[in-house]
Amino acid sequence: MFGPSFFTGRLIARFGKAQVTIVGLLLTALAAVVGLSGLSVAHFWIALVLLGIGWNFGFIGATALVTDCYRPEERVKVQAANDFLVFGSVAIASFSSGGLLHAGGWDSVNWLVFPPVAVALVLVAWQALQGRAVPA
Repeated sequence: MFGPSFFTGRLIARFGKAQVTIVGLLLTALAAVVGLSGLSVAHFWIALVLLGIGWNFGFIGATALVTDCYRPEERVKVQAANDFLVFGSVAIASFSSGGLLHAGGWDSVNWLVFPPVAVALVLVAWQALQGRAVPA
């Protein structure tokens, strides 16, 4: 999860913020697909590796994308609001995951990955297309 951070910045510099974020989201979705495909130890290991790399690319890429959305004088407030929303959401998801697993089972946990990933993919793609449409 944190290991890819050593090269994620270089990937962003080479391929772009949106592209790295999209790859991260796709890896996260792929982790859910692997999780849905079986319950063996290999499935868990592969899903966890994909999830860790996907989380890293998605988190760092999306955080870098936030810098495109505000003026320099807004930096501190926007970054603080972003961190609050991200880590608040993570806390809620962490506390909810056990109850969700208990109530709906492993498949439910994996299926619930797809809607937020789809929404995030659409938003990142839309922002990337908006950025290309505006001449620099």
